[in-house]
Order: sequence, then C-alpha cells, then structure tokens
Amino acid sequence: MNSIFKDELVLMPDLRHRLRQLRWFRMAFRKNAALITQHYGHYYSIDDTKLTRAFLNWIETIEQQKSYADIDRKDFIIFAAGMALKELITEAPAKAAGKSGDDALSQPEMRDIIAFWPEGFLYTNYCVGAIAAICEQEFGTSPQISKCAEDLRTWWSYRENVGEMPAYAIAFLDKFVGIEPNWLAPDLASARSAIRRATLGKKPADPILPVG
Repeated sequence: MNSIFKDELVLMPDLRHRLRQLRWFRMAFRKNAALITQHYGHYYSIDDTKLTRAFLNWIETIEQQKSYADIDRKDFIIFAAGMALKELITEAPAKAAGKSGDDALSQPEMRDIIAFWPEGFLYTNYCVGAIAAICEQEFGTSPQISKCAEDLRTWWSYRENVGEMPAYAIAFLDKFVGIEPNWLAPDLASARSAIRRATLGKKPADPILPVG
C-alpha cells in the first residue's frame, strides 16, 4: 500500500470525527482516487449517489456497535474502517475508467494487484490510509502493513471471498494491518479478539482459520 494518502489525511485535524461527516468522507475518497491516478495511472469514475449510500449505511452500522469503542478504541477504529470497506465493496461507487501509460511513480509489487482489481484496490487503500492516519494522530504510530497486502494470490482470495460475502472485507483488512482476523463473524465488534480479551480478561483464543 502507498503511504502517500495517509500522509495527506494526517494533515486533516480531528480526522476520526471528520470522516464521519459526508462532505469530508467524499472529499477524502476523491483525493484517494486522484492519488492512485497520479501514482499508478488508473482512472476512475465515481458515482456520488452510491458513495453517499455507502457512507450512510456505514454510519448506521457503526452507530449500532459504537459502545465497543470504549473498550478498545484503537481496535474499534480498525473495525470501523473494515465496516466502511464492506459498504464500499457492496455499493461499488467507483468504476475503472482506463489507464495511462505513465506509472513511473508506482510501487512495482502493486502494479499487478491494481491491474487485477482496480476498484478493490481503491477502496482498500482508502480504508488502510484512514486507519494509518487516525492511529498516527491519536496514538503516535500506525499499524505495520503485512507483506500479504502485496501478494497477488491474497488479492485473488480477497476478491473471490467478498464476492460471496462482503463482510469478509473486514477480515481481510484486519489481515492487511497485522491483526488476527475473525472469519466466522467479521462484522461483529463483540467477536473481535481484542474486544473479547478486554471484556473477558482471557488469553487470546486459538486462531480462527481463513476461508478457502
């Protein structure tokens, strides 16, 4: 993943709250798309109606589980980004709209991934960048991105699985930022390892195996 978008977002004060406002959410999404075009040469058309619907669905689902933010705020930030990713994949507000020949600024290892799934890369880069920027603002450090985020085989599995169940996007995002995914109930904050440890005071459970 490219850190350029994170570097742009981190300059926005009180990012965690601003991204829960439609105007800022849409503005940041378009900035992410522009940066991908600049660095990777891929263009997108964006449907504002679908983007707004994804945002409203996201806010509604997060409100239903926001009490878990008091238990582990950092983990809930990552969970909330995963829920946003799920809604973006479901509503599909962006469509690939061609590619220029100039991708000299791109990371070579990401070229095959973005060519394979340009829309999925756009949504995922947006959510990873938001996690990194918010965590840097609030905790002084960003999650370490896993090497699997640069593995085309992982992205094949990612695309296939979210096509069957969009909530798997949450688990894959966790995997990309180095957190143990919950593949059985990825869209339940109460089922997350960090939340369970905090509420039950137990040692980490055995890892839940991925799908496929």
